[in-house]
Amino acid sequence: MKAKHLLNTLASGLVALTLCTLTIPMVGCEEKTPDGSLTKAGEAKEALGKVAEATKDAAVKSGEAVKDAAGKAVEASKEAVNDAATKVAAATAPTPAAAAPAAGKKYTIGVIAKSQGNPVFQAARTGAMDAGAELSKELGVTIDVVWRTPNNEDAQQQAQFIEQLVSSGADGIAVSCSDAKVLTAAINSAVEKGVQVVTFDSDAPESKRFAYYGINDVEAGSAVGRELAKVMGDKGVVAILAGNQNAPNLQARVRGVKEALAAFPNIKVKETYYHAETAPEAAKTVQQVQNNSPEITGWAMVGGWPLFTENALDGVYDKAKVVSVDTLPQQLEYIRKGQVQVLVGQDCYGWGHQSVKLLVDKVHGGKDPKTVINHFDLAIVTKDNVEKYAGLWDKWLGKGTK
Repeated sequence: MKAKHLLNTLASGLVALTLCTLTIPMVGCEEKTPDGSLTKAGEAKEALGKVAEATKDAAVKSGEAVKDAAGKAVEASKEAVNDAATKVAAATAPTPAAAAPAAGKKYTIGVIAKSQGNPVFQAARTGAMDAGAELSKELGVTIDVVWRTPNNEDAQQQAQFIEQLVSSGADGIAVSCSDAKVLTAAINSAVEKGVQVVTFDSDAPESKRFAYYGINDVEAGSAVGRELAKVMGDKGVVAILAGNQNAPNLQARVRGVKEALAAFPNIKVKETYYHAETAPEAAKTVQQVQNNSPEITGWAMVGGWPLFTENALDGVYDKAKVVSVDTLPQQLEYIRKGQVQVLVGQDCYGWGHQSVKLLVDKVHGGKDPKTVINHFDLAIVTKDNVEKYAGLWDKWLGKGTK
């Protein structure tokens, strides 16, 4: 109704309003009468203003409605596109296949023995290589066993080998320590750089190595002492042959010998003799000492060094009984001849084999050994069972069928 009234007023004053917009002044174009009331033209102008406001308001509302509708349309479009894309992706995606096995990994294990010339470490090398081949096949990985050993005992060179293996990316290192004091720092540095380390044969107990595999050295020395006392008839004078005086494993064996012999009041320990750990040097030491001290009636050898060569006991075997650690083929020949009465055997093959296994368990499987110190049972070899150990050494030196 209000809109209709406005339109009527607009129609009646349209002409007057139009004339009032012209530049030529005309009578009757005033918006108000002398008494202040609106003229037709004034009413028309007011009505036009209201129409303009109404139109503007309608336009704003219309714009908002259009904008709202457009926004809803855009959102609906997005949802439709996303839904379609999802369905297309689902329809075209390949059927998931079973996960492929991880590519075979490669591990490098360095093995550092005391010396190349000592046959016990040749057995350790065979064991290490065998373990690498066996575990590669068993685990479906590549285990590269790298042998790094000085020609002769040299703790400084062993430390350099450790550093070289770490620099070249080795995953694990096994080492028989010629001098624990020298090697502890190198071992600790390797471990701090993420390389796992085990020791075998000769330990570095103050280092950060996670495991040791070898003989119970004190017990081995005790076994030598007990067996020697037995074959000496519990009396006489004993000399101890001890190799490298800086090797902790040999020092422990010497201690074991002395502790065992202390139980026999009629046995006297004359002295402990150290020497370079080569067969010629060891044989020379024994022969010189025996010649200079004919009262010696027994030799306790905590390592079999002189027995790795022929005729080492000439001038000795007919004057003294001999008991030695290790059961190498050359030593077994001395048993057969009756020049050595007893050998106390250790797992030289296992030094390499078990060390590599401990390292692979650690770096591949994340497994720690149940104990840090891992020993094996001692073997007592006499004339009665010597041939059994001859066959064992064929395997250990790679001569037998594996």
